[in-house]
Amino acid sequence: MALTDLVVPQAVVPSLRVNSKKQALQELATRAAAICGRSEREVLEVLMQRERLGSTGIGSGIAIPHGKLAKLERLFGVFARLERPIDFDALDGQPVDLLFLLLAPEAAGADHLKALARIARLLRDPEIAQKLRESRDAEALYAVLMSGSGEM
Repeated sequence: MALTDLVVPQAVVPSLRVNSKKQALQELATRAAAICGRSEREVLEVLMQRERLGSTGIGSGIAIPHGKLAKLERLFGVFARLERPIDFDALDGQPVDLLFLLLAPEAAGADHLKALARIARLLRDPEIAQKLRESRDAEALYAVLMSGSGEM
């Protein structure tokens, strides 16, 4: 599975204005719900449950909130670049400004883990992260994400 199968251009938010982790998750849940056809509440609930297990802030200003939903047909992704970094309880204690939300079907198993690993590798690439931070519009962000997408 390629990143192009996960993220559609409408799922890229170039300048998300939020002040907290919860607000960021709510905004991403709204966007994800519209794209995957599920309720915003259901998406947010899954994300909040996952965050209670431990932060999805992986360090270097990056967070990959994720969860599994029953009856979801395939994996879905939403990418957001925050206007200002926020505290996300990340592993390294650094504020987060790049978020990649991943939703997977309950039965996704290995595909879900492969997608998470692929996204983490992509966003942790210093060159890609820098380009994402410098890009100002959705088209440019999408192009950067796809430039490093490859197969999962």
